[in-house]
Amino acid sequence: MQRENRDFKKVGIMGGTFDPIHYGHLVIAEQIRCEYQLDKIIFVPAGNPPHKLDADVSNSKHRYFMTLLATVTNPFFEVSKIEMEEDEISYTIHTLTKLKKIFSEDVQLFFITGADAICDIENWKDVEVLVTMCDFIAATRPGLESPNLEEKIQQLQHKYNSSIRKMDVPALAISSTDIRCRVREGQSIKYLLPESVEYYIYKHGLYR
Repeated sequence: MQRENRDFKKVGIMGGTFDPIHYGHLVIAEQIRCEYQLDKIIFVPAGNPPHKLDADVSNSKHRYFMTLLATVTNPFFEVSKIEMEEDEISYTIHTLTKLKKIFSEDVQLFFITGADAICDIENWKDVEVLVTMCDFIAATRPGLESPNLEEKIQQLQHKYNSSIRKMDVPALAISSTDIRCRVREGQSIKYLLPESVEYYIYKHGLYR
């Protein structure tokens, strides 16, 4: 793994299964990039997510290519295969450890996740170390609001001396679960995700 030599100061990391990626993900990423003046955002499709080991998750190759298609027109977005390179369970702490080796020590990393994930973060592997490795941004969007989010963030910051920020993003109320359901039922998914991703789903017969 090579060290990143470009002159970056602030980099966002956006992980997820992206099964499939949709406009809600993209709006959140772009809004946060602009708000925090990030030099770039790296999308990291999950390899073997621990919380979905028993779920029917699409092959990581398909999820990677859909993420690539969705982000290719934004010069500030990149997609990483870092969680797809090994067969082990994809724990966030392992991914962040690998990414921190790529960038110089003066690069500030921001891990972008949903408000629901932050409320559950104490169940993540080695959380006491994880939350001190970078800044966390908890993004809220329609349908995923958590009434106890601010209280939870204060509790985590006090308990672990971590940096966690909340950001309200006026994203569309779109979910990957709903898109998969629509495909199975033969309903339209147009305008919920980029056309290139829509075509990819139909071409490869995903979610049927």
